Amino acid sequence: MSQDGDLAIFHAILDAGSFAGAARHLGVTPSAISKRIAQMEGRLGAPLFVRTTRRMTLTEAGQTYAARTKDLLTQLSAAEDEIAEGIGAIRGTIRLTSSIALGRRHVLPIVLDFSEAYPDVAVDLTLTDALVDLIEDGYDLAVRSAALPDSGLISRRLAGNRRIICAAPGYLARHGAPTLPHDLAGHACLTLNMRGPFNAWRLGDDWDRPLELGRGFSCNSLDALHAACLRGLGIARLPSFLVAEDIANGRLVALFDDVEGPAERSTISLLHPYTTVVPRRVRLLADALVEGFRHQV
Repeated sequence: MSQDGDLAIFHAILDAGSFAGAARHLGVTPSAISKRIAQMEGRLGAPLFVRTTRRMTLTEAGQTYAARTKDLLTQLSAAEDEIAEGIGAIRGTIRLTSSIALGRRHVLPIVLDFSEAYPDVAVDLTLTDALVDLIEDGYDLAVRSAALPDSGLISRRLAGNRRIICAAPGYLARHGAPTLPHDLAGHACLTLNMRGPFNAWRLGDDWDRPLELGRGFSCNSLDALHAACLRGLGIARLPSFLVAEDIANGRLVALFDDVEGPAERSTISLLHPYTTVVPRRVRLLADALVEGFRHQV
C-alpha cells in the first residue's frame, strides 16, 4: 500500500471537509475513500476521524497526524520536481508577487526574459500593493521594497532603495520650496490612502517622529502619486527607482537631501518561504532577479 497515496487521501478529506468531497476531487468513489482510511486507521492503531450524519471531525490522533504531515506532500512534490528538472527540461509553475510600480518597471522585464528562456515554466505574476502572506497565499517568491518584519521568510538583497522627497519645478515656482521639514505642514503632500509606514515621513534630528503633512492628493498607487507629482500637484515621498531619472532630467527636484534620516533608506528584497527543498525552476528565477536588479537599479 502506498503511504504517500494514503497521505494524499487524508489531506484531500481535510481540504474538502468530507469523504464525498475528497472522492469528487480525486475521481474515486466515497466507498474507496472510506476503505483506504479504514486501512490507515488499522495500520496506525487509532481512529483518525469521528464521523456522524451531520459532521466530520478529527480525533486527537487525527489532529496529531495532520499537524505532523502538513508539509510532507509539498516537500515530496518539490523533491520529485527537483529530480525531474535535474535530468530533463525545466518545467512547472512559479507564483511570484511584487508591488505594482516596482513590478512594472523592474520585475516584469526580468520575468519576460526568463519566460522566453524557459518556455515550459509558467510564471504566475501578481502585481499588488497589498502586503500578501506568501505562505498562506501560496507564493514561491516575492519582491518587496518595504521594511521587512521578522516573518521567518528567507531574504536576499536585490538593491538599495532610497525614499526621496521631491516636487516638480512648476509646483515649487508657484508655492516656494520648503526649507525646513516642519514646513511640509503648509504644503500639499501626496500620500498613499492605505495603512502602513509609507506616509510616515521622517527627517533630520527628529527622524524617529513622523512629520506633520499638509493635505493633498492621495491614492493607493505609487504610480498615480508619481504622475501627480510630475503634474505639479504637490510634494511626494517616492522610491528612487521611480524618480531617479526624473530628478536627473530636471522633471523633479529632490528636497531635504541634507537632512535625510535613516528611515529614508531601505532595501529591495527577494523573499521566499523557508522550505527544505526549493525547485530548480524557482532557484533559476531567483538568480535571474538578483542578476537583473544588479544591472537595472
